[in-house]
Amino acid sequence: MPQQIAAGEIYPALEKGTIDAAEWVGPYDDEKLGFVKVAKYYYYPGWWEGTGQGHNIMNLEKWNALPKHYQAAVSAASLDTFTWVTGKYDYVNPPALKRLLVAGAILKPFPQEVLEACYGAANEIYADLSKTNPHFGKMYASLTAFRAESLAWMQVAELSYDSFMMRMRTRT
Repeated sequence: MPQQIAAGEIYPALEKGTIDAAEWVGPYDDEKLGFVKVAKYYYYPGWWEGTGQGHNIMNLEKWNALPKHYQAAVSAASLDTFTWVTGKYDYVNPPALKRLLVAGAILKPFPQEVLEACYGAANEIYADLSKTNPHFGKMYASLTAFRAESLAWMQVAELSYDSFMMRMRTRT
């Protein structure tokens, strides 16, 4: 049964066997928390969190009451922070994964049937939420339309480039 527990409680829960597994942020943060000492298997991909997303949530009335230059400052700082955090994790996760493997982690892909079951369960939840929460439904419809369009481009551009580069790295 899934549980949400505080970061500092995950390690002892794994160590005591109170929980069987944990999903956290990624190799860099998993390494800092020492998970490899109590959980040897490292499964991928974490498809339910394709990338970390920082959010600023603000009351719309209060936002609209801010002077335009304050709104611009908050927007600029938010964009800068998002870009910095994404870049930081892209930089620190690869060497952290290598260190986890050296420390004894066993890297394993989730079986296809597990990924498909998780995907199906998530989509059931999204469908139910869309029926009961009109705001969620509107946002989710927008997301799925965007995703359908962007995945076609990502397959042509990013996936083919990344696949090519991965094949080429074995030749140099």
